[in-house]
Amino acid sequence: MDIHSLEEYVRNHVNFEVRVISHAGSRCYQVEIEDIEGERHLLTRRGKPMLFRALDDVYLELKRAGIHRAYLVQFVAHDEVVGREAHYQEPLASRMPLVF
Repeated sequence: MDIHSLEEYVRNHVNFEVRVISHAGSRCYQVEIEDIEGERHLLTRRGKPMLFRALDDVYLELKRAGIHRAYLVQFVAHDEVVGREAHYQEPLASRMPLVF
């Protein structure tokens, strides 16, 4: 989903979740939108996933699109290393709410 599609989506829908995903060991952030049907969409630009170097950059882009709440999700490779299923989207406690 590109940024212009996101702006239109925000205007026409109220039930969706925005996640700012941070990968451990990386200082980059990606934005994922989950719609009411449970489908996940990465925020893209020119067909490629957008990467942000700072949370402030994420805030500006999401605020411009009309979004004021999101969840920060820290993806930790530890789960995969020890043979467990990665669970960065559940439980709810693994996410930190962001309001801007």
